[in-house]
Amino acid sequence: MALPLDTAPDPQPGLREYLEVKRAALLAKREAQRTAPPTEPNRLRARTTAEERSGVRRIRIRRHQIISDSPLDFAGYDLGPASPEIQLGVLSSCLTHIFLIQAADLRIPLDSLEVEVQADQDPRAGRPGFEEVPIHPHNISYTVHVTSPADRERIRELHETVERKCPICNLLINPQSITGRVVLTGSPEEI
Repeated sequence: MALPLDTAPDPQPGLREYLEVKRAALLAKREAQRTAPPTEPNRLRARTTAEERSGVRRIRIRRHQIISDSPLDFAGYDLGPASPEIQLGVLSSCLTHIFLIQAADLRIPLDSLEVEVQADQDPRAGRPGFEEVPIHPHNISYTVHVTSPADRERIRELHETVERKCPICNLLINPQSITGRVVLTGSPEEI
């Protein structure tokens, strides 16, 4: 029989029951990978199409869609976040998910969890006098708001584990190699 995450009374409906479900799924996934280890990496895919007449970007990932758009002052309709904002959302989502996974794995009870991510993006980047200012979001920081009966040392352990294991955080921290190619529609040639 699995031990509950914590014997302290749950003062409010929160994440503790979900963490029990997450822990069971994590243990089942580990067991499945132990008995039938993966033989190759998963290939992740995303595809984006610029919609005719509006330029709205429709991002498709598996069976899901995300709309990305520009603000009104940049020929957009403000129907969705811009790409740099989506990137911050992706980091926030991934950190949140890894906090949940690791809390379940380490058996640290959480009642609430929220991760806020911020970054600077300077519209003057690359212009005269601002050549050294990066065009990409920079000075990225995050704040985790957590409610838990666990002591500070356990929360510190959770945070350190999350920073080691969060794939998107590590993707952004560690330099990546990106290759690209352009194919002209109707032509077999790459440009």
